[in-house]
Amino acid sequence: MTHRAKLLGALSLAACLLALAPPAEADVAPEQVGQVARLPDTVSDHWVWVPDRLFRHSILLDGDSGQMLGAIDSGPQITPKAPLWSRTRNEIYNIDTTYSRGHRGVRHDYLVIYDSRTLNVKGEVEIPPKAADTGTGIALVGMLDGERFVVVLNQSPGASVSVIDVEARRMVAEVPTAGCAAVFPAGPTQFGMLCGDGTAITVHLKENGELDRIERSSPFFEVVADPVTEKGVRDGSVWWFASFGGLLYEVDFGGDAPTPEPPWPLFTRDELEDEWRIGGAQHLAYHPGTKRLYSVVHQGGPGSHKDPGAEIWVYDVPAHKRVEVFTAPSLIVAFLGPQAGFDAEGTFGKVLDFLLPNMGVHSIAVTQDSKPLLFVRNADLGAVGVLDALSGEHLRSIDETGLSGALLVVP
Repeated sequence: MTHRAKLLGALSLAACLLALAPPAEADVAPEQVGQVARLPDTVSDHWVWVPDRLFRHSILLDGDSGQMLGAIDSGPQITPKAPLWSRTRNEIYNIDTTYSRGHRGVRHDYLVIYDSRTLNVKGEVEIPPKAADTGTGIALVGMLDGERFVVVLNQSPGASVSVIDVEARRMVAEVPTAGCAAVFPAGPTQFGMLCGDGTAITVHLKENGELDRIERSSPFFEVVADPVTEKGVRDGSVWWFASFGGLLYEVDFGGDAPTPEPPWPLFTRDELEDEWRIGGAQHLAYHPGTKRLYSVVHQGGPGSHKDPGAEIWVYDVPAHKRVEVFTAPSLIVAFLGPQAGFDAEGTFGKVLDFLLPNMGVHSIAVTQDSKPLLFVRNADLGAVGVLDALSGEHLRSIDETGLSGALLVVP
């Protein structure tokens, strides 16, 4: 049974059970209108962006309180791209697309500049109207170290990268990168990309952001037999990428040319025979302080790599071994509660949570502080789960986070 069929079955069962739900409380506090909110001057380590492809915006949430802090808009893209947060300039950068006739006509792409305290637009830079668009929104944009340059992947269908100087507020270069895609920041003036021939490249920029040179690695992964995904995670200039077959590749983009290391397996032979595999949409997260890698996993056959997983396996990267298994929280009740008017944490919500199947999660992201949180998301359910990233304890679920989308972004 496919994930969609399971989801429809679970929602049908939920609809029947909701008919037995107690009536919702009628008392609702009056809305306070005319107030202007302002974000704190200090960005919390536990905030997270949740882009929504149906509402076409990205919501900023506080993982500690579960409260929505604000939102920024996106244009008619498949998925809003990752908002990029500059702490040095108190600005947020977001890629937006417009058409002169709504969904058709002349296209314009922009890097939109927001004030990070008020979320007001304070400027924009027009870029070539060909910013790449994918269902996950992963690795399409990046801010290089030093927070001066933003890079945007283009595909029309040829690949290139737009380089924007956000200090000068102007586009400075378009770098042709035929055969290579996704952008992985690796320093103030360089970033990596993966290529269709099994190699990787490092793009080196000059101090003004113009192209200096491009250096290529030797082939290090099997493009047809076992390709890697673009859903990489980072520690400095080092990035890790998982293959469909469960191998973890390490690539250092910090030198002249990319330096790949021999891969190591995320699964034992027995686990592979039991059809354990990576899955979901944003299936890896990494915490540099503990050197822990988090991976969404599920059991499924070939072609199931997009299916969500109800387990998150935790690895010690230096030791090349699994050290923990976390259970992903079920998010159906947290999603349905506000729609049906019942308390997801109340007695009925807990009964419903027990009766309904766990649909798993597609995406994970971990905060980078010493007390990290692990955020989890199912792309078809508008709720976000919050776990203690060290123990795996489910701390809370945040409801009303949108309707559809897979991306999670920790500022």
